[in-house]
This record gives sequence, structure tokens and C-alpha cells, in this order.
Amino acid sequence: MKVQKNYSEEELRYLRLLARQFPTVREAGREIINLQAIQSLPKGCEHFISDVHGEYEAFEHILNSCSGVIRERLDLLFKDSIPRAQLDQLATLIYYPEEKMADLRPQIEDLDEWYRITLHRLVEVCRAVTSRYSRSKVRKAIPQGFEYIVEELLHVNDEEKDKRDYYKNIISTIVEIGQAPDFIKALCTLIKWAAVDHLHLVGDIFDRGPRADIIMDALLRHHSVDIQWGNHDVLWMGAASGSRTLVATVLANSIHYNNLEVVETGYGISLRPLSVFANEVYQNCDVSRFAVKLTGDDAGRYSEKDKLLSARMHKAITVILFKLEGQKILRHPEYGMADRLLLDKIDYENRCITIDGKTYALEDTDFPTVDPADPYALTAEEEAVIDQLTESFQRSEKLQRHVHFLYAKGSLYKIYNGNLLFHGCIPLDEKGEFLTFCLDGKERRGKDFLDYADKAARKAYYYRPDSPERKLGMDFLWFLWAGRNSPIFGRDRMTTFERRLIQDESAWTEPKNPYYTLYNDPEVCERLLKEFGLEGPHCHIINGHVPVRTKKGESPIKGGGKLIVIDGGFCKAYQPTSGIAGYTLIYNSHSFRIVAHQPFSGKERAIRENLGIAHSTEIFERLESREKVEETDVGRELERQIADLRALLDAYRDGVVKEEHRG
Repeated sequence: MKVQKNYSEEELRYLRLLARQFPTVREAGREIINLQAIQSLPKGCEHFISDVHGEYEAFEHILNSCSGVIRERLDLLFKDSIPRAQLDQLATLIYYPEEKMADLRPQIEDLDEWYRITLHRLVEVCRAVTSRYSRSKVRKAIPQGFEYIVEELLHVNDEEKDKRDYYKNIISTIVEIGQAPDFIKALCTLIKWAAVDHLHLVGDIFDRGPRADIIMDALLRHHSVDIQWGNHDVLWMGAASGSRTLVATVLANSIHYNNLEVVETGYGISLRPLSVFANEVYQNCDVSRFAVKLTGDDAGRYSEKDKLLSARMHKAITVILFKLEGQKILRHPEYGMADRLLLDKIDYENRCITIDGKTYALEDTDFPTVDPADPYALTAEEEAVIDQLTESFQRSEKLQRHVHFLYAKGSLYKIYNGNLLFHGCIPLDEKGEFLTFCLDGKERRGKDFLDYADKAARKAYYYRPDSPERKLGMDFLWFLWAGRNSPIFGRDRMTTFERRLIQDESAWTEPKNPYYTLYNDPEVCERLLKEFGLEGPHCHIINGHVPVRTKKGESPIKGGGKLIVIDGGFCKAYQPTSGIAGYTLIYNSHSFRIVAHQPFSGKERAIRENLGIAHSTEIFERLESREKVEETDVGRELERQIADLRALLDAYRDGVVKEEHRG
């Protein structure tokens, strides 16, 4: 005989709240059955991408193709029944349904017949990729307005004669009434949703490439995503939060790489205050060291007057940046970066500077706004310019929406299904011990340091403007961007000053944290995982940030298979160094596999010629048995929900919580 348990007030309060959602025994029981059934389904596919750096076309293609997952499914279904050229066309249609249909229509003689064949094939693909999900989850994912018919098509048994006629009639009617294009788009959307259950973006969405804002729009539309902040992401997060230093950094980088489209077109930020200031103050200055980097395609599009203005703007904002960075270093001696105070070390008479005991000639000492007696003070004009620019970043509605998403979906690191995800590094010393950072009067290292850094980064955005906490948070975002051994920068120094003003490239070196050597040691990787509470044969560190030099024989798999570097190599400027366009990672219910990508030929050509991104796949770890939902983080959360619902059932039966009466 079961003894009635005693309920605490806290338990009763929670159960009564839960009863509002499940007000009867029947509804609570039905939900338990549903959740238990979900637990037995196969684990969903996870897709890991990193370092996309504004290359929106390549990102969109890899997202649409799920790093080859969709094409692999097409091959399994149709390789013996459909010619390869038609399979290529079908894959492209799934990736870009609207654009591919527009490309094909003029070439197809019997369009209605093509629609019928294509709809049949897409339904078959849909059935295959949605089979690992519950009907309820699939129903919620079907584009609005198509739910009933698509669900009918997915679940009709077309091997039975009566049902086969019913199924064919649905397809014929869709074509007859002119709804085929819309249904094709709906089915393609559902296929891409089902191919990947969850997306991880392991940092660096911004900078280098042309339109990070388009990537952010795609992420906002994604059904399930998390983000681990990269150094280029915190840079934009800080600028949007009101950090003048990081606004200056964004603009200095964007001008230097001739990448202003995202600033001006993407986010609607006017650079007129800077251009007017630069043309007036730097009109008679040497700006040769601040010439903008132009590719072969861009070089012919700009007049000498345009190039001169860009160089003046670049120099003007860089000098403002050096001053603001110096103010931060002076304000925060705990950052341990006093040696990076360089403006006050300039020897104007001899045109040189001494850094770390070595004297270097300076190519430029023409700084009309720098007062050698007080080199880190902004002039009144510089104050006005940077204030106007910062206000523009804060007023950009689109940028604020994107940065809010980065904070809501992002973090410095994430633990997910036994894997530790972060962009940069866990700072280590030469012996492999965790580096110690003294912050807020306390020594912090390892996980404790990353937890502190994550909270500090949020203060920059969520605390009241002009509050001490917000100012501290904005300063710390700068430290994350460029600070010594920052966990997402991972270097001893950022040598922007040296690169702009010193010809000797030996001054440009930026030593990496020892982490990037030590992570080849399996024992080090095991210790890092253990620091975050992870142990076991299928736990990994998944890392971005540093391109893998494939052409030099470097492997993305480190530490005896415990660490995987997936720097995407999307940025075209990095591809000569890496030799490829980087890596993505797929983790499904059977295995972990790394996908190596070649450079993308462009969206227009991909649609016209049915070209995917050439890639190769390596399965580097197989699971002993097919992993189920119950073995995942989601499954563990479902188990907690089931336990709560069982407790609610007991409370109903014990009479301590009353069912809702429905007459």
C-alpha cells in the first residue's frame, strides 16, 4: 500500500503552477507518454560552423546544404534511379528553391509534369529526413499555411492502392491550381530544417567579409542555434553597447580592409563626421602608411581622391583608437598591459620608438592631434567625432537587434551533449597550468575565469547607461578583444601600432598563448575537459579562431581526437594561408565527422551550374550504438519534466492538488 507523501509548501506551489499547464490527470498522463516516446527517437544532427567572417554567400550555401548532409541523403534515396545531373539539380533546388525554379522555367517544356515529378521526389526526401522526429515537432516546423496538406503527404501510405490514388490526387491538384511553386518552397524549407536539429556557431561572424549583417539575419531565422562569441563578435557587441574604443576599432578595421559595406549599407551608419574631420585635420599629413587594402577587383573602382580620403579617415580613426586604448590600459592596471602604452614612447626628434628594449625606426610621426605632453588625451574635435559615431552605432536599430540576439543566444563557452565549445582558448602557461588573472580583487583561472568574463561582458549591454558596471563591462569587452591572453584573442599582444608605423616586420609578431601548442597533448585536453566537468570517451573540445594550415600538413584533429579545430576559413583573405576554405563538423546519432571545404564559386554560379562547395568528409569517431534522445542534454531535461509530471499525477491522486472540472 502506497503511503501518501508529505508535500512542502514550495513543492505544492510548484505543482499548482504546473497544474495550470496540465489541469487534469488525463492531460498530465498524455504528456508523460509523449515525452517518453520522444526519448526513444534518434538523437538529432548537430552542425558546427566557425569563423564565417561576413562571407554570407558561402555561409548560406553551407547552411542550406548542411555541409553535405542533404546531398548524402539524396544519394542514398535516388543514386540508383536518378541520373547524377538530375540529382545535382534537385540538390540545388532544395538549397535555393525560388532562384532555381526561376532559372529552370525557361528550359522546361512540360512544366506541370516537372512540378509533379519534383513534388513526388521532395515528399520522399521529406519523409526520410523527418522520420527521426515526432509528428508534433514536424507539424510545428511546416511553413505556415501548408501544415495540413504537407502532413497528409508525409504520412500517407502510398503503397496501398486507395491511398496511392489519394496521394497522387493531392499532387495533381496542387499543380492544377498553380500552387506547385509554393509547395516546393515549403517542402525545401522543411527538408533543410529537418536535416540539422541544432546549429552551433563557434564565433567570429563579423569582419573581413562584406556582409555579416546578412549572416545575422539568417541566424535570427534559424530554428535552433547557439553562438560562442569570437573576438570579432565582442568587438561589435562593444561598439553597439556604446564603447567608443570598440567603435573606433570597428571603423579602423573596416576602413583598412575596405569593408565599409556592412557599416554603411548593412547598418546605416554614416561616416560623414569622420570624413569631414579627416579631410580638415589630416589634409597636409603623410598618410601613406594608412593606405586602404584593395584587392585586384576593387583597385580600379576608386579614384586617387577616394583612396586619399580613405587613408586620411583611416589615420584619423586609428590615432583616436590608440588614445582610447591607452586610456583603458591606464584605467586598468590589473590587465597587466602597461608595456602597450606606446604613444608616450615616441621619439619625435629621431623618428623612432623603443619597444621591449629594441629601438625601431618609425615611418610616420606626423600626428597633428597628439600632444607629446599628454598623448592619450583626445582633442575637442576628436571627442565630438567619436561621440557622434558612437551614437550612430547605438541608434542603428538593425545592429541593436543583432547584438541583442548575440547576447540572448551567445556565451563565452557552452557545454552541449558532452562537448565543450569555445572560440579561442583556455589561457595556459608554458607548463600547461591555468593562467591566473587578478580581477575584482580575486584570482581567477580556468572555468572560474571564463565564467567571470562572460558575466562581465553582459554588464556592458544590460546595465544602466553611465553606470559603473556598464563602463567596467565595456572596458572588459575591449580586454576580450585585444587583452593579453584573453580567452578569445589568445595572444600576448595585438600589434596594430607596429603594423601601421614600423617597417620592420619582426615588430609585428603576436605570440600565441601556449594553449595552441599544448592542445596537441591528449592529457592536456583531458584536463581541460575535466575542468568543465566533462569526462568520457565521446567528450571533445570544439574550437575555432586559428585557421588550420592544411597545405602544410596540419590536421584539424588534435589531442588524440579530443580537440577539433573548425576555423571555417570562410574569409577569402585567409584561404591562401590555410590552403582550403576550412572545416565544419557534423555530430549525428552514429558518428562525429569533419568536413573539409574548398572555396565557394559564388551563389549565382552555384544556382546556374548546380555546383555545391566541393568537400571531403572524414568520420573520425563512431559511436558504439545509435545515440537516442534520452542520452542527450535534451533527453535529461525531458527526464526531469517527466519526473515533475509524475509528481503532479501523485498530487492529483493524493488530493493535495485539485483537477480542473470540465463539465
